[in-house]
Amino acid sequence: MAEMTSPRTNTHHIVWDWNGTLLDDNHANLAAVNAVCARFGREPVGMEYWRSVFRRPLVPCYEELLGRAFAEGEWEYAEKLYDNSYLEHLPSCELASGVPDVLHEWAGAGGTQSLLSMASHDHLVPLVSGRGLNAHFTRVDGRRFDTEHDSKAEHLVHHLENQGLDPSRVVLIGDIDDDARAAREAGARAVLVTSGLMARERLEATGAPVVDSPVAAVDAVRRLG
Repeated sequence: MAEMTSPRTNTHHIVWDWNGTLLDDNHANLAAVNAVCARFGREPVGMEYWRSVFRRPLVPCYEELLGRAFAEGEWEYAEKLYDNSYLEHLPSCELASGVPDVLHEWAGAGGTQSLLSMASHDHLVPLVSGRGLNAHFTRVDGRRFDTEHDSKAEHLVHHLENQGLDPSRVVLIGDIDDDARAAREAGARAVLVTSGLMARERLEATGAPVVDSPVAAVDAVRRLG
């Protein structure tokens, strides 16, 4: 009888998102959102509400939240408010459940992985290195340039090209619908986790597999084949 072996996955590279995916920072994000609300005269919001409305592009999202358009210079002011509040809460943010073990396991099985975030590059890099994760990734990229649609899509294209990766053998693991959009536009696939800033039903509407944790996401990557 011929020996039976498990089918090998066609995916060899995972691109991880950071906020809400590898880093459990929802409470810091919500506190930062409510710091903006307080300065602009809006009542604070709860996590369930924010996960139902959060989206990219960010400017119209926040204008909807605040109930009015930004005047000149107000968006930049809101961004600074958000960043300052987020940084105050950042020390209390832990890695998501199963991290970094799941990174070890994927690499141990012969896969490669990198990190791409829409957080600014200069902000992201010391956070990742400070948690001792750099060695897991072939490349770490934050947001290095602005795009017309405030999407991760163009950033993902550059991220893959700079590593010489075949997009058809890449899966992006993220926590919002823009991650699925970015993967689709770059020619890759996506798996989405419910641990971040977007409600499950909104993630499921993308058609991408939706799971509850990074560990479950890697299992889903293996099932994609």
